Amino acid sequence: MVSFDNTYDVERNMTNHPPKDDTVIHTYEQIRSEFKELATLIDQTCPTSREKSLVFTNLEQALMWAIASIARKDY
Repeated sequence: MVSFDNTYDVERNMTNHPPKDDTVIHTYEQIRSEFKELATLIDQTCPTSREKSLVFTNLEQALMWAIASIARKDY
């Protein structure tokens, strides 16, 4: 179980975390590919609407956090 404290880690959270090896780069690409596939399905099947726009906003956010979780893991 992950525990969280109330201390904000400025150095960890406000620093660029470049990929450390090819495995991490491959993982990033795999995650991005899956998100793109889902975004394409949604774009092709959902009508243009505020809700569809929100889906894309939240997909982008989820992708960003997924990548950040990997990038920050060992920092």
